[in-house]
Amino acid sequence: MHLIITGAAGMLGQRLATALLKRGYLTHSDNQKTEITKLTLFDQVAATMPADPRLNIVVGDVTDPETIRQLITPDTAVVYHLAAIVSGEAEQDFDLGMQVNLAATQILLAACRRLETAPRFIFSSSIAVFGGELPPVIEDGTALTPQSSYGTQKAIGELLVNDYSRKGFIDGRVLRLPTIVVRPGKPNKATSTFASSIIREPLQGLPANCPVTPETRLWIMSPRQAIKSFIQAAEIPAAAWGEHRSVALPGVSVSVQEMLTALAEIAGPDVLEYITWQADPMIQRIVASWPADFAPYRAMQLGFTADHSIQDIIRTFMEDEFTER
Repeated sequence: MHLIITGAAGMLGQRLATALLKRGYLTHSDNQKTEITKLTLFDQVAATMPADPRLNIVVGDVTDPETIRQLITPDTAVVYHLAAIVSGEAEQDFDLGMQVNLAATQILLAACRRLETAPRFIFSSSIAVFGGELPPVIEDGTALTPQSSYGTQKAIGELLVNDYSRKGFIDGRVLRLPTIVVRPGKPNKATSTFASSIIREPLQGLPANCPVTPETRLWIMSPRQAIKSFIQAAEIPAAAWGEHRSVALPGVSVSVQEMLTALAEIAGPDVLEYITWQADPMIQRIVASWPADFAPYRAMQLGFTADHSIQDIIRTFMEDEFTER
């Protein structure tokens, strides 16, 4: 079985690749295991991975149709489409966001259609497809009302995946990811990057700024849980997805203040001294437009699960990533 991951040099892409190689197989609807014989990692820079005979690392432009035609080969069984411009950058550079977050998705879908084998296509979406005046709890039938360019691009991508699946061109599965916390590494241009920084940096004795109010609430998920969900999405039988190929993944609803209280509980109150509060109206506006509480019944029926608590998410980060400085 040949799998492809776009955006493979990113944090989730590399973690997904590592998990797939370690697992070594995916199951089909009849619960039969199919061995992963080839895993192509595609990004604009080379993914950094330990040597493995199953790996095929390709560097290229996800917005170039000819490159994608060569990438999606006749033996392709599963495509994980993770490549994207993050929310803050997509908001600041509209044309770049449209090209990478929307046009590239269309190019990939067209390449999959040409195979005439309906490969499984797992699309990484976001809760940013919701926004504006929303009910207190988002349910499966809540309309998509994005209030950012990034959210709009993801919403259009979702509709395309659903239509390509309806036509039998692909076997699509869309995961609306909660905000991923705690991301390792350094801050990026994502609007939500502060949500990881206010935990990650203080744990390492480094300063971090919070640009939103303590009362701001988020719907979050750990990287470990996200990878579990990506693998699970590829194994759920197509019939279980039915006509609607998008699900909002289960998460943890938590305020910024609750995140910091949990951090102090785990690492001690002194750790909060590394945090400053400098408001950013644009970030506050965008983050406040995102829903912070879901009733993801359909996702749970399909078998997806959430982290237990913000405390568990912080401990997971410390277990997976934290090293003594």
